[in-house]
Amino acid sequence: MVTELETRIRRRLDSLTKPPGSLGRLEELALQISLIQGTDMPVVGRKAMLLFCADHGVVEEGVSPFPQEVTGQMVANFRAGGAAITVLCRQYGIEPVIVDMGVGKPTRNFAREPAMSRAEAQRAMETGVAHAEDGDLLGAGEMGIGNSTAAAALMCAFTGADPRDAAGRGTGLDQAGVARKADVIARALALHRPDPADGIGVLAAFGGFEIAAIVGLILGAAQKRRIVVLDGFISCSAALVVRAMEPSALDCVVYSHCSAERGHRGMLEALGARPLMNLDMRLGEGSGAAIGISLVESAVRLYREMATFESAGVSGGSRPQAGPTSEVPLPDSRTGVAP
Repeated sequence: MVTELETRIRRRLDSLTKPPGSLGRLEELALQISLIQGTDMPVVGRKAMLLFCADHGVVEEGVSPFPQEVTGQMVANFRAGGAAITVLCRQYGIEPVIVDMGVGKPTRNFAREPAMSRAEAQRAMETGVAHAEDGDLLGAGEMGIGNSTAAAALMCAFTGADPRDAAGRGTGLDQAGVARKADVIARALALHRPDPADGIGVLAAFGGFEIAAIVGLILGAAQKRRIVVLDGFISCSAALVVRAMEPSALDCVVYSHCSAERGHRGMLEALGARPLMNLDMRLGEGSGAAIGISLVESAVRLYREMATFESAGVSGGSRPQAGPTSEVPLPDSRTGVAP
């Protein structure tokens, strides 16, 4: 059912000095952000990139070509401003917020035991909820050697995907390494027998602390009417947890891009999400989310600052009949994006 607010937003979109629907996905974004904020005049205030960083015990199984200490080294690189994500944050005026969720203090090896207790998962989520206060437009970034294995395991647990379809190259595994990674996930699934209806239980089984924090960030943002722009494979695995716990919270989420990491396309399909971009990126860190934030800001500025036909004294002409460019599609209630 189209609400009175939606009607006002659509009316303004169609009154701007452009053919109706001609800004495509940017119009959909303007509609989504307006609905999240509950206003027909949305704003982009503080922009923050949450960089949740943690280590994973499953690295013991040889699932990454990089040693675990790289997590801490990359955190130092974040702080020094030399990482890709910090370059993008400077470019787009986004404040990077580095959150140590367990660097040097990894989760347990989920191939042998649960990655964390339910209480530990809950505490990590609470940290994410608290960081929903850090901005009005929030990016979800992460760093953690081994976390693509955790994300792939979560995908399999929630969607029933085959580990061979979910496990990808991560930070650069060769074919044998990818096969080993898939085998580790398969063994872990058999060990834990996860119940996809038990979001916290599945999260606790496979980790990690940074993924749990992103779960909390989404839940907190939904409560506060903030926007969360998710990055790629790792951060979207948190959305699967949220879907199992409180699916309506995903209305506050924007999916920035489709990663080149194997499994991400299937993960997005399972979420019913349509990402803004496909740039063949698979870096993580929040790099895609930073670019996504720039698109959100562009959409809001266009919506707010473009002249209307009336204010500019431009003849609007007759409204075209309904067609592919004459109406802005109504966003899906689960994802906030149009089908």
